[in-house]
Amino acid sequence: MTQEKLAIHGGPKTKTAPFGTGKRFGLEEAKELLEALEQNTLFYHFGNKVKTFLSNFNELYGVKYSVATTSGTAAIHVALGAAGITVGDEVITSPITDQGTLIGILYQNAIPVFADLDPHTYNMDPKSIEARITPRTKAIVVVHLAGNPADMDAIMAIARKHNLKVIEDCAQSYLTKYKGRLAGTIGDYGCFSTNDFKHISTGDGGIVTVNSGDEQDFLTTHAFADKNFKRFGDTVQKDLHYLAPNYRMTELQGAVGIAQLKKLPWICEQRRRYGDRITEGISGLPGIAPHRVEPGNESTYWFYMLRVDESQLTCTRKEFSEALAAEGIPNQPGYIPAVMYMQPMFQKRQAYLGTHFPFDLTGIEYKEGDCPTAEAILRTAIRFGVSEFYTEQDVEDIIRAIRKVASHFAKVPAV
Repeated sequence: MTQEKLAIHGGPKTKTAPFGTGKRFGLEEAKELLEALEQNTLFYHFGNKVKTFLSNFNELYGVKYSVATTSGTAAIHVALGAAGITVGDEVITSPITDQGTLIGILYQNAIPVFADLDPHTYNMDPKSIEARITPRTKAIVVVHLAGNPADMDAIMAIARKHNLKVIEDCAQSYLTKYKGRLAGTIGDYGCFSTNDFKHISTGDGGIVTVNSGDEQDFLTTHAFADKNFKRFGDTVQKDLHYLAPNYRMTELQGAVGIAQLKKLPWICEQRRRYGDRITEGISGLPGIAPHRVEPGNESTYWFYMLRVDESQLTCTRKEFSEALAAEGIPNQPGYIPAVMYMQPMFQKRQAYLGTHFPFDLTGIEYKEGDCPTAEAILRTAIRFGVSEFYTEQDVEDIIRAIRKVASHFAKVPAV
């Protein structure tokens, strides 16, 4: 590989043209919004937009039942509530995620337990999951990180063996496929986000798929998102038997969702193609581990994250990131600042001000080294965007820039 002078050292910049951009919203969304307003109601039960959005989503995903919520965070809480997760239960999940994965666990006064990750896919390691199971374990919240599916066959086998509920966090993983099956349709529930930073956006919002196909399971899930009011057809039951939040999606969100959903297959196909091309283009580089997608799976790349092996390079991860940025490729070292259990809430064991509840029910403590692979991923990762609006040239420029920087810093040149 011929070594070029880096832009950060005064050499020519790899990417000089701006990245391709596009409009996410247009007349399609405006038409649906106007129709929603003309209904003279923005309440989901009386209008038709949320119902249509869910019906279209169900058809796309091949599921019978789904429930709309106010956010992806709410979707996970609803799934946990419908699954019967309660005080003192343990729920196993990923230490590399957004806090939205964890909020519902703690709102149910259950206790998050973190499993370690695969070093290449960045998803939960089934062996680590099984090692964390105790008599208190009641569920697994599987995070399909960055559009890449987790090892669902192994996880489902563990869950069935131990009689655990499985909730798939698909906030970053629309139309992601695991061995031909859509992520979000494999576990007991699938949870999606439509906030403004996901593949599609309704500003904020979420969806829960109810994968059992059981009507009573659906009714319980639906009611848990609506204060336990049971609104079906022309009837409303308001007998309250237990606590549930108000996570109702509005007709305005549903209206935007209808238009956005039509664009989703194209969005995901573009991202899949671009992400896979980046992996192809940077494979074999010294000191660079691409974001691995296992054979038979399809990732839809909410972002792309590679890992840097400093032992094979003459630079630090920080220096590599800075050199890549100078080549015209915006990027970020790592993803979240630290694994979730190192956040103050877990270090202080304080979900609610002034108490250690529910952590004190088991005396659980969270410490550095609990998930060494996850911690190593965050120390060595570099993350950059993948957009459906990028051009083919944008993707090739990303590849050329990574190859240029890796070649410059390689201790042993690539062959």
